[in-house]
Amino acid sequence: MLDVTHLRGSRHAIGLAHGQRHAAQIHQSIDVYDRLFQDFVGLDWAAARQVALRFMPAIERGFPAILDELEGIAQGAGLHRDDILTLNCRSEISLTQASGGCSAFSLYQQGQQWLAQNWDWRADQLDNVVVLRIEGDDAPPLVSVGEAGMLAKIGLNAHGLGVCLNAIRSQTCGDALPIHVALRKILESDGFASAQRVIEEDRVASPAHFLVASADGQAAGFEVQPGPPGVLEPSGGRVTHTNHLYSEAATACVADFPKPDSSVRLRRLDELLDPPPEASVSALFDLLSDHQNAPMSICKHTDPGLPEAERMETLFAVVMTLDERTLHLRHGYPCEADHTLSISLA
Repeated sequence: MLDVTHLRGSRHAIGLAHGQRHAAQIHQSIDVYDRLFQDFVGLDWAAARQVALRFMPAIERGFPAILDELEGIAQGAGLHRDDILTLNCRSEISLTQASGGCSAFSLYQQGQQWLAQNWDWRADQLDNVVVLRIEGDDAPPLVSVGEAGMLAKIGLNAHGLGVCLNAIRSQTCGDALPIHVALRKILESDGFASAQRVIEEDRVASPAHFLVASADGQAAGFEVQPGPPGVLEPSGGRVTHTNHLYSEAATACVADFPKPDSSVRLRRLDELLDPPPEASVSALFDLLSDHQNAPMSICKHTDPGLPEAERMETLFAVVMTLDERTLHLRHGYPCEADHTLSISLA
């Protein structure tokens, strides 16, 4: 069962405690991404570090305060800052080949806003998943579920703002904020409008889908990229997304290369949500546990028919009740989990 790591104080103190608490997992993550970079883009870790440095000007311009936390994580884990920067730029470095999975949706029902998703990735990162509850001196309390050493991934904050992530495989990459840096800045936003400003003004270096929603019932999917994002407004109170672009604004200027299962999972999500079940934590986890169309199902299990480097499986599932400021987590396959971890910021 995963524990919640509580991090408090200054940016540097938060990073230092993160690095110390999860040093072994951070080193393991570096080993995983070293292999992945070599498998997919022919870069060893030293070469990947050089690629990551190209994003420093964008971070210094758009989110300079977070650099103290990067330094702290590195110090706590006994690494160089550039190692932690490289982990947080993993999407930008490997984006041409490794897209990952993930099925996400927002649902507004009976005055409540829900966010939910499965995060599908390589099985060798299962034990490197961490849950961070961060209470910084200059930002709202937040919860993020992601990989050790990374600033943020999927989560919510005390203002009732939440964000989910779908990876997009594309050769497009600019000089804006790396995906995981942008996600952290969004999670420090005081509401939907300020989160949208991060996406539209700071911009995001490589294509992805950010599903953003707030407790006041606002929600939208943003197909981010170095240019203006494609925006997916709710239909029938919901937004669904997997791992391909489909907004006109994004597809007009970005080429993506999704795997065949992305469209299969999206169609199944839409089927299950039209009409949606009566929303509850258990009902939405049941939806995320769906196996129809396996091995291209929403709950993704290892497909031995694929090359080892391309095998993806569901590593965790989250259901967020934004009005209650609560994130519910199942680690591993949601269909098999015997425990749900609930973290509340209320």
